[in-house]
Amino acid sequence: MTRNISEKTLQDLEFTTVLKHVADYSNSDLGKELITAIKPIETRETLIEELYRVNEYLSSFINENKIPNHHFDNITREVDTLKIENSFLDAAAFLKIASVSETVNELLVFFQKFNSYFPNLQILSQEIEGNTSISLDIHKIITSYGEVSNTASPILKQIRKEISTIRAKIGGSFTRDLSKYSSLGYLDAIRETVIDNHRVLAVLAMHRKKVKGNFLGASKSGNIVYIAPQATLNFDRELQNLVFEEQQEVIKILKQLAETIRPFAPLLKDYLSYLSHLDCIASKAKYAKDLAAVLPKISNEKKIDFQKAYHPILWKKNKEQGITTVPQSILLNEKQQIIVISGPNAGGKSITLKTIGLLQLMLQSGLLIPVDERSETYIFDSILTDIGDNQSIENQLSTYSYRLKNMRSFLRKCNQNTLFLIDEFGTGSDPELGGALAEIFLEEFYYKKAFGIITTHYSNLKVLANELPNVTNANMQFNEKTLEPLYKLFIGQAGSSFTFEVAQKNGIPFSLINKAKKRVETEKIRLDKTISKLQKERNRLQKNSDELERQQNKGKEHIDSLQEKEQKIQDKLADFQELYDNNQKMLTLGRKVNELLHHYFQTNNKKELNSNLQKWIASEKTKYLKKNPEKPKGKKEKKTLEITKQKQVEVLQKTEKEILKKVVEVRKVKKITEAKIAKEKAAYVFKVNDRVRLIDGNAVGTVEKIEKQNIFINYGLFTTKAKVSQLELVEKAKK
Repeated sequence: MTRNISEKTLQDLEFTTVLKHVADYSNSDLGKELITAIKPIETRETLIEELYRVNEYLSSFINENKIPNHHFDNITREVDTLKIENSFLDAAAFLKIASVSETVNELLVFFQKFNSYFPNLQILSQEIEGNTSISLDIHKIITSYGEVSNTASPILKQIRKEISTIRAKIGGSFTRDLSKYSSLGYLDAIRETVIDNHRVLAVLAMHRKKVKGNFLGASKSGNIVYIAPQATLNFDRELQNLVFEEQQEVIKILKQLAETIRPFAPLLKDYLSYLSHLDCIASKAKYAKDLAAVLPKISNEKKIDFQKAYHPILWKKNKEQGITTVPQSILLNEKQQIIVISGPNAGGKSITLKTIGLLQLMLQSGLLIPVDERSETYIFDSILTDIGDNQSIENQLSTYSYRLKNMRSFLRKCNQNTLFLIDEFGTGSDPELGGALAEIFLEEFYYKKAFGIITTHYSNLKVLANELPNVTNANMQFNEKTLEPLYKLFIGQAGSSFTFEVAQKNGIPFSLINKAKKRVETEKIRLDKTISKLQKERNRLQKNSDELERQQNKGKEHIDSLQEKEQKIQDKLADFQELYDNNQKMLTLGRKVNELLHHYFQTNNKKELNSNLQKWIASEKTKYLKKNPEKPKGKKEKKTLEITKQKQVEVLQKTEKEILKKVVEVRKVKKITEAKIAKEKAAYVFKVNDRVRLIDGNAVGTVEKIEKQNIFINYGLFTTKAKVSQLELVEKAKK
């Protein structure tokens, strides 16, 4: 199925920044190019395969089967050159090709061997043909030092042998002249030097005519002249001829090698593609490791359930600055199709919206995401975004005109497999008119069954969210005293903009704030004030709940610790008891043996000793068999044991039937009693101060007021209303 995710969405969600971070982990230029060109993967099957490959590579960091190093040189230019007829490469280029081939073939063997650990990476490697002949052919010709081997051809071997001989002659001849002219005192203290790769004599200028040879230069001062001895010049010319022949033979050999390797040029291209893809996978895995990212469950049911989700760019930036990033948890499903987030600015509304969008986009591009491993999500056909004002001077479009144009695109593309994200929905025009149009757009998205998150300040959108069954209000929590954002999303209630509170905190005079309040509709102020009050109350309850949960967890840990210690003590006591029992048994046996021996020493009667010993052993054996009865060995004994067991089972079954009859009678009596109690409760007329509770609830409250069939119940912190039929009596009012 084709994915419809535009460049604008990638830009709005800062996807390219994530790709730059991933590219930093790449080992090759081709890998970097591949990463920066990543786009959302179009088919579900391809996407799942890529995600599994990245996840498998990530797992290799923690298991013993580490994937071999796959760093490689970019040999694109070399392969392109190789494709040209009669072309050849230098020895170093051939070594690069051999290295690439060896790297790929090592990986193919590794993934074949560890197929059970890396099944999807193995499937990827199966698409590549293994070939060891490329590197073998190259290493026959090229040494590890990047030179053509002497054994590459007999002619080359002979030429190099002759070159060695000539160089030896040159060396011997030069050494003789050096000794000769040095003993005559014609040479400077340095005696010799090298010019244009030739050894020359450093002759004093006054003796230059006494030394036979070619003048090749002089020192800056002119006191020394450099002369190549005449005897070596003849050998030099011969050497130059041999070097030229060597070069021609090397070129001939390299051309032959190029002919041998040329048919494998397409395969080498495949090798490059494979290594680039593997480098891309490895970079994604390294990025995931540093980000503590995981692969959430990919659900066939349409839902997004991100738990403890982080915005990767914000997380990285905060980590560099030593700031803690607050994770967000959010759920979108058929019953919570759209979430409307409201509240004051700088509270984290936009970053929450961007977090969900960016993580979904990353996942659909084959990247693991920083969420809890219990998270789930769905693969959407399209992700639509409207973030920022995008005012265009060049196209003469105002913010509102641009947003209307964007909404037109949304309405055309939006369907049940769409995820839409809109920041500051409805802004850019008259609040009442723009808000009314925004309501219509929201209803359209709702009826098209699209999933989405929007942020807004418009009260009418908050009200609409309350009215539509599968649309939910949400807000970002604030500290009600300091008005500092807590960056925590709360689902289920609209957020106050804290407009006047924020203005007062920022130093706006109280008198001006009061004037502003008078100019705003009373009902709107009351609504905002009520929402603000509810938020404060909820924050207070949330703090109490968190504290109670913390204390409960601490208590539970303490109890577990005590239970563990108690268990250890019990185990030790059991061990000591067993040891004590064994010691006592050994002491008893020792005493008995000692008693028999003592009697024997007195009477010296062996017969009596044997008799007493046999009786004692028989007695001990009887005691042992009582505790550890022998298993029947013969058929007759086994049959007798089975009959005994069968009789025991029959007695148990008979007893069970008798008990069940009595249980049935007890249940009948209990049912009659319960019906009688229920009848009495139904006939009961509730009175003020009676203690009651809802039939399906646990909380107990006091009746505060009775109006016809409605009863007002006081629970201490709040009062609620319920029907008489919904209540049951806990305790009558005290007279």
